[in-house]
Amino acid sequence: MKSYIVLSEEVKQAQEQGKPIVALESTIISHGMPYPQNVKTAREVEQIIRDNGAVPATIAILDGKIKIGLSDEELEMFGQSKEVAKASRRDIPYLIATKQKGATTVAATMICADLAGIRIFVTGGIGGVHRGAETTMDISADLEELANTNVAVVCAGAKSILDLGLTMEYLETKGVPVIGYQTERLPAFYTRTSEYFVNFRADKAEEIAATLKTKWDLNLKGGVVITNPIPEEYAMDEKVITDVIEKALKEAEENHITGKDSTPFLLAKVKELTGGKSLETNIELVKNNARLGAEIAVSFNQ
Repeated sequence: MKSYIVLSEEVKQAQEQGKPIVALESTIISHGMPYPQNVKTAREVEQIIRDNGAVPATIAILDGKIKIGLSDEELEMFGQSKEVAKASRRDIPYLIATKQKGATTVAATMICADLAGIRIFVTGGIGGVHRGAETTMDISADLEELANTNVAVVCAGAKSILDLGLTMEYLETKGVPVIGYQTERLPAFYTRTSEYFVNFRADKAEEIAATLKTKWDLNLKGGVVITNPIPEEYAMDEKVITDVIEKALKEAEENHITGKDSTPFLLAKVKELTGGKSLETNIELVKNNARLGAEIAVSFNQ
């Protein structure tokens, strides 16, 4: 197992010194944002985690290895390269065996973080049950991973291109707690609220860290979703974003875009239809999640 994992010098030292570590995904760099905002955001997010007392570990597949922590050059390469596969659970063995580049999704990042003993992971939003999944069976692998892998995911909720109600139902069936940081409502990525309630509200990072410790001390397998609403000044108007998403979904349907291609298509379409405002929102919510993730990691580590 260990022969497949390579820790960056920073992450290795952090583990040796018992410092808190926060995992970060690489799909957001390769498939989530355009260059150069993707690399700039990745570096800023890593710095926010350092500034808040933890060590960042951006995860990717490279040269037949799972890299836990990327160098500046590697970040740049992932940001610019068009030859990077979007890697979920099913893709990891093949990409490693064939020495291809893979940017890890939420599910894959959780797996790799777990292999490296990292319990806290920061992302933008989780995947979920897609609209119309009752006929297409289009359900993100993120949800199954949350049911099985002991990693907490700090996010701004699930992307509102999804069916949020069914996503919450799925998580409930799998026994995955959804904690709202200073909120009772499930945030919907671009907006601070949705019509759905989270399971528990926690107003302090320490409360969340204590809940995680208790869950895993009791051998209750699986992750936790920690939802952190985007700061008010960067949130988008609910009506505007709903209309935009409806248009994007209609276009995806007309172009027969499904499966793992649908999320990048829809996000790109939302960016286009909002005149780039959604990209700014996306960047700010990831930074906001990085702050909270670092605080939780520091508290969890004590």
